[in-house]
Amino acid sequence: MNIDSELEATGEETSETPVKQPLTLGVDVQKKSSCERHVKVTISREDIDRYFKTQFDDLVPKAEVAGFRAGKAPRQLIESRFRKQVADQVKGSLLMDSLAQISEGDHFSAISEPDLAYDKVDIPEDGPMTFEFDIEVRPEFQMPSWKGMTLERPEREATEAEIDWRVEMLRKRQADVVPVEGPIKAGDTAVCNLRGTLDAKVVFQADEISIRVMPQLSMADAKVEGFDKLMIGANSGDKRTTVIDVSEFAENADLQGKKVELEFEILDVKRTEVNTDEQMVARYGGGSIGAIKDMIASSLKNQLEYEQRQSLRNQISRTLTDAAGWDLPPDLLRRQFRRELNRALMEMKSSGFSESEIQARENVLRQDALRRTETLLKEHFILERIAEEEKIEDAPEDYEAEIVRIAQSSNDSPRRVRTKMERTGQMDVLRNMIIERKVIELIEENAQVKVVPAKPFAHETVEAIDIAIGGSKVEHIPEAKYDDQPQQPIPGSAAATAKTSIG
Repeated sequence: MNIDSELEATGEETSETPVKQPLTLGVDVQKKSSCERHVKVTISREDIDRYFKTQFDDLVPKAEVAGFRAGKAPRQLIESRFRKQVADQVKGSLLMDSLAQISEGDHFSAISEPDLAYDKVDIPEDGPMTFEFDIEVRPEFQMPSWKGMTLERPEREATEAEIDWRVEMLRKRQADVVPVEGPIKAGDTAVCNLRGTLDAKVVFQADEISIRVMPQLSMADAKVEGFDKLMIGANSGDKRTTVIDVSEFAENADLQGKKVELEFEILDVKRTEVNTDEQMVARYGGGSIGAIKDMIASSLKNQLEYEQRQSLRNQISRTLTDAAGWDLPPDLLRRQFRRELNRALMEMKSSGFSESEIQARENVLRQDALRRTETLLKEHFILERIAEEEKIEDAPEDYEAEIVRIAQSSNDSPRRVRTKMERTGQMDVLRNMIIERKVIELIEENAQVKVVPAKPFAHETVEAIDIAIGGSKVEHIPEAKYDDQPQQPIPGSAAATAKTSIG
């Protein structure tokens, strides 16, 4: 048996049988900001020696050394020859165990993994071992009063005219789109090459993009108001130009807040061939137009419930976060943006919004990412505290109900939706959505709620496209640390034993 496999086996045994005796730690926590801590940890020499002894106690009876039978080499020789390799195992175990012990203590409530440079940590020949790391923590704050709020809940019912309009929109959305000759009309689809210039320099280009001609064109970091007026009357081969304001949160810092001239080169004009009632029924399998109207009425009811939750949540959020004067680090906001975005979009899917409506909402959220994320994160920390104090928890049936709703709105099966969410790490996002919704409901139960007329259901006036003028939307947005992936073990630890070549 070689020393590599011995070390690996030793690490596995240690991970399965953790050391019960606690470490003697010195923990110095320095506050960098409301959500950041710098931590210096000191591990006693007695603990270091104890961990070395445990490793060699396991290794010596099985080690193979030239000139000796297996397990018969003198301990002193084995400790001398293999101390460097065993030291990496000891270092990994000490780090893992000390971090676990700190996390179980009352030093702070971490919301990220420690930013620890493993390679810079060494075990000294004499004296204690020290290491330092930065970590993001849940902020400490004075809990605002959340009982007895005065809230307004919007109420209304969908009219027959609104349902009929939705039927027509559904009819158009599922209709065949065919090329036509002649000028663009409202609602047509224009196939365009897009080119953005700043100071006569091309800063953005996208080819053959299909865009419906609607009053507003929404992109990830910009929008074109009056897009229909810009495009109506144009023919294939024409060009239309406008000036847009790029969001100050665009990925490309050189374009943030700048005015960019955006040119639409029209390659083709397409128009929908509206489906008959029979074609509509055949596509949706509803049995009749009446059944499709019932489906739309149910969807509008879900959307009203979503708008009610959003309205109540916004009122609650303003009340709770107005007193939250603590700052959140920009790096934390950038990392958490995608998580908060996923939660917001998941809730829209659960409420039956169309893909185009969800895309439009996504673009709005992206255009003001940091400010919105700061409010949402502060709200999240406060709602999380309420959930803990009131012992609000998630239940299996909560997940089932939400997954069924998402599956219905996306015309998919609950099993496939769950599988996709588990594979992409979205179950944690779903849990946050469930807990926060329960807390909002609790606050509403303890509030004075006044019913007010809701705004009419919005007609579709926005065409949202998945394009960013100021760079890639997705690739350059940092992930929240370890949000959607398994926690990575510390190299050299029992969970990730490094194979060392002895030679």
